Amino acid sequence: MLRHFVEVSEALKRLRENEGGVVSFEYVIVAACIVAAVGLAFGAGGTGPISSALSAAISAISAKVIAAVG
Repeated sequence: MLRHFVEVSEALKRLRENEGGVVSFEYVIVAACIVAAVGLAFGAGGTGPISSALSAAISAISAKVIAAVG
């Protein structure tokens, strides 16, 4: 039992001193924040503010093209 405690303690000590793992974890946090921001901007099922603005702009352009051609 003592041997396992020492092994776990040493592993935790190595993990604490490993700064490369910290940087990787920070990148994971930044990536999660970016994904959340994009998800909020576009909304679930394309109902967010950016999706609505893009849809309205495409509709307006299509209407003007059809009016110009017709």
